[in-house]
Amino acid sequence: MSLILIALFFLSGGIAHFALTDFFILAMPDYLGFHRELVLISGVFELLGAVGILVPSTRKLAGWGLIALMVAVFPANVHMALHPEAFPSIPVWLLYARLPLQALLIAFVWWAIHRKAPR
Repeated sequence: MSLILIALFFLSGGIAHFALTDFFILAMPDYLGFHRELVLISGVFELLGAVGILVPSTRKLAGWGLIALMVAVFPANVHMALHPEAFPSIPVWLLYARLPLQALLIAFVWWAIHRKAPR
């Protein structure tokens, strides 16, 4: 069940990167270039990770890829928290709550790819 939850989370996130590209571009810190390209690339990797985590032979690689992706996009989450005026539809508390939640999501993915399958 944990793998399905992870897959659904990243599948929806990956699709959102293509459906709401302009929103995700707003989350990009100014010091990064190629905002549109990075948003689309991260969307592709979310989709690949969502599928890969469900396939036993690619599960660990996909899980580590998703963990790396979450670390890579963390600056965008910090940028959103520091610039809440750019995201008026999102409560400020939620922008800040996402930061520690990202660490929990990383731990959840790590746990899911390393746990022993029930017999």
